[in-house]
Amino acid sequence: MHLLIVLGSPRKNGNSEILAQHVAKGMEDGGGTVEYIRLGGLTISPCQGCGGCEKTGECVIKDDMGAIYERADAADRILVASPVYFYALTAQTKAFIDRFQARWSRRYLLDNRFRMEEGRKGYLLSVAATKGAKVFDCSLLTMRYFYEAMDMAFADSFLLKGVDQRGAVRNFPEELVRAEAFGRDIAIGAH
Repeated sequence: MHLLIVLGSPRKNGNSEILAQHVAKGMEDGGGTVEYIRLGGLTISPCQGCGGCEKTGECVIKDDMGAIYERADAADRILVASPVYFYALTAQTKAFIDRFQARWSRRYLLDNRFRMEEGRKGYLLSVAATKGAKVFDCSLLTMRYFYEAMDMAFADSFLLKGVDQRGAVRNFPEELVRAEAFGRDIAIGAH
């Protein structure tokens, strides 16, 4: 089982990344393999809505997304890790997701599913500073449709409210343990 972790925070070593590292440890302890993509620092232009992908199923923009498509296509599991900014995913994460319009075009306009193996699954790991009742709603809905375009089931999410300052998640050791268990469950197929 191979897990691709997409780090969507512009902040290195932030709370979502720390939790993602614990998920990765659990995944590896469960016998899986892990690789990371850190969106911060990559050149990912926003979708231009040009319609080029509607003809070929490929994005016409040439930037770092080309290699990301290949890595995402090869993954059995994808975990997107993003903090919540203004009740949504980060701009870096959203730009990444929007560029998968090419995969949506393949599936729905060109009737060309690019990888139809059963059992591919996607996950969201998200951290929010506030404790609002709907703080994750937008992110969860976005991820549902992202994974659908990827021919993946949106299997589960790891959500944590009330964590703000960089590294503050370390003050919640029970959540670090929960993150490792989440990763092990991904590895053994429990999620």
